[in-house]
Amino acid sequence: MTKYQNFLHRLIATGFGAGYFPKAPGTAGAVLAAVIWYGLTFILSPCHLLLATASLIVLFTFLGVRSSGVMEVYWGKDPSKVVVDEMVGMWIPLLAVNDGNLLFAFAAFFLFRLFDIFKPLGIRKMEAIKGGWGIMLDDILAGIYCLLILCVLRWLPGI
Repeated sequence: MTKYQNFLHRLIATGFGAGYFPKAPGTAGAVLAAVIWYGLTFILSPCHLLLATASLIVLFTFLGVRSSGVMEVYWGKDPSKVVVDEMVGMWIPLLAVNDGNLLFAFAAFFLFRLFDIFKPLGIRKMEAIKGGWGIMLDDILAGIYCLLILCVLRWLPGI
């Protein structure tokens, strides 16, 4: 692997460096994803925001699988520096957030971090999958659970 390829894998896997945050790098990755999404709310229409968020999820899922798998070889199984999985997991529930609604965005962040930390409902089983998919899938599943909860909340009267 060339020096350039290694740099790109490191850049993607660490969420543009957020994974080097000394305390709670996973939270730093989720915050970065939320900040990117929130920035997009100022420049995109709600429809385009939804499409951009979905595109980020798909793009960074595949980039993340490859890059986290490569970096796992150097840093060991599911290294804490790899936070691209938290970024993708955070973007998933943000699909349910209306046009920059900060209350729902904070709920998405809080729920995602809870699911990511405690790993209920089969999320922990995803970690048994080898390589980059194992790194990514637990956070993707956590994000999907949060998305479902937020979708239900959006349909409740008065919320």
